[in-house]
Amino acid sequence: MTAEADTAQEAQWKRWRAVADLYHAYFTGLILTVVTRRGTSDAAEFVFRVFRRQQQERFLPGLKKLGLSHLPPAVAAAQYHYLSNWIGGVHVEYMYESDTKAWIRYPPPRWIWKGTAICGVPGEVSRAMLRGWHANNGVALGDLRLGFVCTKQSVEGQDGLEGYYHQYDHPLELDQRLVFARHLEAPLFDAKTAPALPVESWPRPRLEKAYRNYAMEYVRTAAPVMVQLFGPEDAGYLLHLTGKLIGMQYFDEVAAALAMERGGAKEFASFLNALFAAQDDVAETSQSEATFEIRQQSWKLMDDVTDHHRAGARVLEGLFEGMAAGCGRHIGVQLRPTASGRPPLVWTIG
Repeated sequence: MTAEADTAQEAQWKRWRAVADLYHAYFTGLILTVVTRRGTSDAAEFVFRVFRRQQQERFLPGLKKLGLSHLPPAVAAAQYHYLSNWIGGVHVEYMYESDTKAWIRYPPPRWIWKGTAICGVPGEVSRAMLRGWHANNGVALGDLRLGFVCTKQSVEGQDGLEGYYHQYDHPLELDQRLVFARHLEAPLFDAKTAPALPVESWPRPRLEKAYRNYAMEYVRTAAPVMVQLFGPEDAGYLLHLTGKLIGMQYFDEVAAALAMERGGAKEFASFLNALFAAQDDVAETSQSEATFEIRQQSWKLMDDVTDHHRAGARVLEGLFEGMAAGCGRHIGVQLRPTASGRPPLVWTIG
């Protein structure tokens, strides 16, 4: 590969990482929005449903993709969390103890509660994540003897989230699949003994795209869950508000990665086109005097979401309005009314 091609590839990866950072922030912000606007109980139920939905959609296919299906259940589950989260840029550790007991540990800083966000996350919300995913891996594998034992939670002031998968000698009842043992502590992590992805099937370009998609996947899951749980009107409000807040905060970071600048409607239209390209979406732009129309032909994030509701498009409405405010004052962003919330989505910038 030539130096010019190397530079272009690095620039592409930088753009993908900016998209990942934006959607990562959006997902964390969405949980905090629910905590502050609807309360801890609703936020815990929301997080539970998001992670259960992801677990049901992604766990078994992920085991196969990562080459882990042949392993004992406790080991397979722990290695899945180690490798899949590592791909997404999450700090995570894996410690094998036996074929029936394997640890995972998420040391600080926690990816999902980035920066100061961790101060706004109740313990009940973090436990809901474990109930939604970790406690259900045995069910997904068809082995009701497999459960998860949580020994620490970072949001409660401990030095990370950790626990172990344990295969018992008897089937577990629903309330036994996630238990807590705060008197225990994970063994030390040794990177030399941890599993690794085969380089030949996971080259750098594939890893970079997977890094981007990892963060986007959370929003893909969260938007329909939000609508089904809270109804289109309330969900649309929360999705839009979160997008606007995050868009305002992250415009400069994303724009820098996309080699874009602040300005007026013209600059923002160029920014959106670059953002669509970084998301692998197709868009066409036309101009009439000082007004720009962007016709978004695809929204791959929601392409295969069978229960997508038009209220889900408020994710983009909020993000674009917020980023327009970050780009410059008085830049209008309007989505032409759509019955389905699916492309083509027509945006007027001016």
